[in-house]
Amino acid sequence: MRRCIAQFHRKLLGEGVSNRRPLPARQMFSAAVAVFVLVGALAACAPTRAGADSRFITVLSIEPQNPLIPSNTNEIGGGWIVDRLFAGLEYLDADGNPHEDAAESVALSADRLVYTINIRPGQTFSNGEPVTARSYVDAWNFGALSTNAQLQASAYEKIAGYEDLAADPPRSKAMSGLKVLGDLVFTVTLSQPAVDFKSALAWSPYYPMPRVAYRDVRAFGERPIGNGPYELASPDAWQHNVRIDLKRSPAYHGPRRVKNDGLSLIFYQSHEAGYADLVGGNLDFLYLLPDNVLGVYKRDLGDRWLKQPTAQNLQFSIPFYLPHFNGEEGRLRRRAIIEAINREQIAKVIFYDTRTPMRDFTSSALPGFDPHIPGSAVLDYNPEQARALWAQADRISPWQGTLFFVYNADGGHQALVDATTNYLRRTLGISAEGMPKQSFKEVRDLATRRQMPGPFRNGWLGDYPTALNFLETQFVTSAGSNDTLYANPRFDELLRQAESAPDRQAALVSIRQAQSILFEDLPVLPMFDYVAVAGYSTRLDNPRSTWNGAPDFENLQLKDGLR
Repeated sequence: MRRCIAQFHRKLLGEGVSNRRPLPARQMFSAAVAVFVLVGALAACAPTRAGADSRFITVLSIEPQNPLIPSNTNEIGGGWIVDRLFAGLEYLDADGNPHEDAAESVALSADRLVYTINIRPGQTFSNGEPVTARSYVDAWNFGALSTNAQLQASAYEKIAGYEDLAADPPRSKAMSGLKVLGDLVFTVTLSQPAVDFKSALAWSPYYPMPRVAYRDVRAFGERPIGNGPYELASPDAWQHNVRIDLKRSPAYHGPRRVKNDGLSLIFYQSHEAGYADLVGGNLDFLYLLPDNVLGVYKRDLGDRWLKQPTAQNLQFSIPFYLPHFNGEEGRLRRRAIIEAINREQIAKVIFYDTRTPMRDFTSSALPGFDPHIPGSAVLDYNPEQARALWAQADRISPWQGTLFFVYNADGGHQALVDATTNYLRRTLGISAEGMPKQSFKEVRDLATRRQMPGPFRNGWLGDYPTALNFLETQFVTSAGSNDTLYANPRFDELLRQAESAPDRQAALVSIRQAQSILFEDLPVLPMFDYVAVAGYSTRLDNPRSTWNGAPDFENLQLKDGLR
């Protein structure tokens, strides 16, 4: 069935979006209806509400890449679950506004280096263990220690003494900047002021863990015990590649009030299958509708849809370990590729203008977004210049073979990749093809093992609503989500200057300069910001999406009479 949909996309796009005129709207609508017929055929192999507690709300999700350890989770499948099971010192509401969660207070010293954190008394993990200052300090030290090889280890680099734990071999097992002053009080001393640090306290690397976690961390990740508003519904709640069931935790008494009895996160093999279940009444919430139904979803769902700009983006990452993509040759090829792609046309034909071409490396939905950063002209469609740049790169080292674009087939990205590779074939005269992988987990495994065979579809969904969250995590040397192995000391220094700024407005000066460097080096090809379209079932009462496009999980609720 995946092959049938691929054939349809090729017909819709004329072997990819080209320079010729797009299909008339009426023909496009008819084509989209044809895709919906194919989508319906997928329902037979899709997960459904069967097996879920009828009181639980069913949400499309994806299989997590790793066991559910907060400091080792940096992708959406695991992130959504970890964020439900654990409570940080802070949390973000649906609009991205910060509030205290497990913290009673977070106070900053006059020199902006020392945070004194008081934890709200009376909190416990779901196994009854008290939540203390040590619960946080031990978890952060565990996450930073190089021998634990946590994906989010770099999140702690602003804390004094981090470099001793990050060393290989480590010179210490505890960061000097963390001091426990009492059961419910600890201090965090930074190595330099950090304008974003308090915002980051809502991010999963800063969650606590109970003492039992350290007996067998991997086993704990399979059946995690948290301090958040949900807990596992049963010991076998996580059925790999099928679903995970979470129920409201009676141990949590914090501000994130839960309006449902539980959640069933169902790991679909495709968004198309999820959409078929949504239309068929077997799924309650689909956070992002697949691109091949964007012309018909209003007919299918009536008024049961949400549409809003969100702080998430879509990009193609090009690892620097790939042949032909390093040094001056690599800069020329990266620029040639992005200038060969007509992103405006793709946004119109494939995404019905629910994507907007990116103008920087963050998100247009963030405060301080600037569409006119010096160097951003490289994003403009310029096929003639693209051909010249590619030819110039060939004079350094001739290109041979096929350029493969890797993507996860369970995320509905084939039409985008087909259109992109078609532009490259037509404009650059090279062999370019998509390389689908069955799941997002498979793509993430290739990325973290540094085994990508070519550029790959990637993206960022904000952890907290600042530009630095998008830039530091992906592009600082050795950052946890720096999948391309990008390294530029000048870029790193500019972000350090941004963090040291007295406020976020002042930080934007250095952020702007840092992004100009990214436009020169292009570690990723910025493609689209999201205007996310979500859909929901007749069972839900006024659901919402959040500032970064995720479902507003705690506030999802069934209509009266179904609760």
